[in-house]
Amino acid sequence: MNSNPIEIFDSGIGGLTVAHAVTTLLPDENIIYFGDTAHLPYRDKSFSAIQACSIKICSALLQQKCKVILIACNFASAVAYELVREYVGSEAKVLNVIDSVTTYLLITYSEKIDLIGTK
Repeated sequence: MNSNPIEIFDSGIGGLTVAHAVTTLLPDENIIYFGDTAHLPYRDKSFSAIQACSIKICSALLQQKCKVILIACNFASAVAYELVREYVGSEAKVLNVIDSVTTYLLITYSEKIDLIGTK
């Protein structure tokens, strides 16, 4: 185990399900969860506002010397992932919840899949 934490952020508390899954799969890892309840709901914000919030959150998370930042918010994953990854650079690995799910679905299912999400 590397003592540097895995940091997970979401626009609120829904990402706690992601944090629970991570702690179940990696029980010896240090986890930090950041729920941005000050700015929720994200669905009412512009893309640039979500990107700005995400960068601000990641800046705070990087001060904790994290090794991974996992964006657990679907909306932030969709509109801020690339910007966050560029901002974080080589300081930490950046993951999001959309890529892992779509990769799994593409590998697992060959039929049409419907998705429901934020407008």
